[in-house]
Parts: sequence; C-alpha cells; structure tokens
Amino acid sequence: MKVTTGARLRLRTRKSHRNMRDESKDTIRLDAGGARRCDVRDGSHRRNPPLNVGMLMLLLCLLPFCTACGSATSLGETSSTPQPQARPARIISLSPSVTEIIYGVGAFARVIAVSDYCTYPPEASQLPRVGGWQNTNLERIASLRPDFVIVTEAEAPFIKDRLDGLKIPTLVVPSRKIEDAFTAIYEIGRVTGNVREAEQLAAETRAKLEAVRALTKDLPKRRVLCIVDRVPGMLRDLYTATEGSFIAQLIEVAGGESVAPPAENGYGKISKEAIVDLDPEIIIDMVQGAEGTFAEDPQAVWKELPNVRAVREGRVYSLREMSLIHPSQFVGDSARRFAEIIHPGAFPQGSHGTRAHSTEATAPNGNISTPEPRQ
Repeated sequence: MKVTTGARLRLRTRKSHRNMRDESKDTIRLDAGGARRCDVRDGSHRRNPPLNVGMLMLLLCLLPFCTACGSATSLGETSSTPQPQARPARIISLSPSVTEIIYGVGAFARVIAVSDYCTYPPEASQLPRVGGWQNTNLERIASLRPDFVIVTEAEAPFIKDRLDGLKIPTLVVPSRKIEDAFTAIYEIGRVTGNVREAEQLAAETRAKLEAVRALTKDLPKRRVLCIVDRVPGMLRDLYTATEGSFIAQLIEVAGGESVAPPAENGYGKISKEAIVDLDPEIIIDMVQGAEGTFAEDPQAVWKELPNVRAVREGRVYSLREMSLIHPSQFVGDSARRFAEIIHPGAFPQGSHGTRAHSTEATAPNGNISTPEPRQ
C-alpha cells in the first residue's frame, strides 16, 4: 500500500509498573482524498494468550525498547563459549524454533530441558519444562547444570543478563526474518558441533523455499491479509502481519502480496474499518483458540464483514500449524502451505490444506538430520 502525503504517524509509549510490561503503540492513518483510511496500531496485548503469535508479537514490540536500554546481545555470539574441542552434552532450549532446529541438525538427544511452549518434536513433551520468556525458572535451569542455553533475539532482553549472572553460556539467534532461519541453523550447528548436518539442513531448507518461489514468480499476486491474533470467536483486538515481517515474507514467496500497511517490528493492530478499506482477496486467520467441541467457525466469525472480498468469496482460511509462526527449517514447508491457499490451482492442497476451518497443529515432514541416540 502506498502511503500518501496525508499520512500521519503518532507514537505513544507508556509504562505500567503494576504488570511489569512495556507497551508501545503506533497509529498509522492513511488518507487518499478522503476515500481510504486505515488504522494499524503496533503494540502488545491487553490479554494474556499462550505463547503463539500473540506472545511473539509482544516480544518483537518490546525488543526496540529493551535494545535502547542496553539489554540487547549481539546475534550469533555467546556470553561464554565452551571449548571448541568439546561438544556440549547438556543443552537447554528456550524457544520452539530453537528446539525444532536442534532436532533438525540431529542434536536433540543432548537437550535436557525446553520452554513451556516447545511442541516439536513430540519427544519434547517428555523433557523438563523451564518456563518461558516471562517466567523463566532460573533455579531449575541452574540445577540442571547445562553446558549451553539457546534463546532467540526477541527473548534475549528478558533473560540473557540473568543467565550471564549465573555464568551459564548462552547463544542468541535471530528469529524475525526468513534469512534468520538459516543464520540460526548455522549457529546452532556450530555450537552443537553438528556443522555438516546444519549445512545439509540449510541446503534442503533453501531448496524447498526456492522451489516455491520459482513456481509462483509468474503467477498473479493475490492481495492477502494475515491476521495473526484476535479474540477467539469474534473480530476484536485484531493483529496483522505487516510488511517486513517473517510471515509477510512467506506470503510474498508464496505468490501473494501482504496488503497491511507497514508497522514497526512487522506486526500491528488493525481495525475492522481498515480491513474493509483494504478489501483483501484472501484472509489467513492464525487464531489459536479452542479446539474440538468448543472450536469456533471462522466463516461465521468473519461474516461480520460481508463486504470484504475474501469473506464474500469464501476465501478465509484458518491455520493452526505452530511451525508457521516462527522461522526454522520449516520455512520452505510454510511457504508451500501459504502457496496452496493463495494459488490452489498451482499448488493442490490435497490432504494438507482446508478451507475456512482449523487444521491440526502439526509440523511438516522432512528437513531432519539423523538424530543422535539419547544418552
């Protein structure tokens, strides 16, 4: 979307000591001769959802504030690097994408604990949990005597200084762009001693990504709006992936065009009026609500906006795949998942895609190195 000369940007930052959370809100208003106005607000949630897209957005929104305060850490660097001749035997992962990559390079047998939000591989459910970015159990981490703890860029401002204080070696990997997946693969391969496996994993991942890009480069660009969070069952507190985000990059590779206006950090709050003005051809809804009997009907929820083209033409898709929301070795599979939705003729969905209902939370197959035996 093109920002006109009438565009206005207002930034408001407020602090709340009671809930120990910083919130930043950007409001972008776009006016084109009075005919179109879209509001996108970049900020954190008032509610407290599980760590899926919602918590990821909160981390990304708070990252610049923490960086300004001097809490950021150089990516790919560790606070205390182990001896190069020794492979770390006891690894703790504090992020789902990190756990996925560790498994992908074949080092999962050396993982001794994971975050509360790690769901893949399934074996992760058998490991001790050490909390998340907001409630990391430092006492438990220390008691497990890890050789290494790996965190993402978004988590580092909240936890790394405390790990440094305990003299626990820590690696920070990026997690905001598609290319960050490859950086993280190489870095995790380096620190685990699985360099060859990491190189193979990265090559396979890039091949999948480029295969999707090659098949979509000459297809028409469909206008896509990706809703990454909202109140389950209703169109309230809508947050969207915007230009520059990992998800918007996936949409582009998949032959789409993300229509949401830019917002700092790639995620922002958007109004229903703005969605009507944007009139996307396709809506991808990544709400992580209840399942089973209490699951919502996305088609019914979006009928509140019957004049939006995607709603009118029945092109609202609800996705639950957790691997879609963070960059790991599954970025190629995620790009294809989006391509199946955006260009169903070129990418038949088969058993992997469904229209306008929630799919199971699963990770794609492939891109996994032979795992080491667990000691």
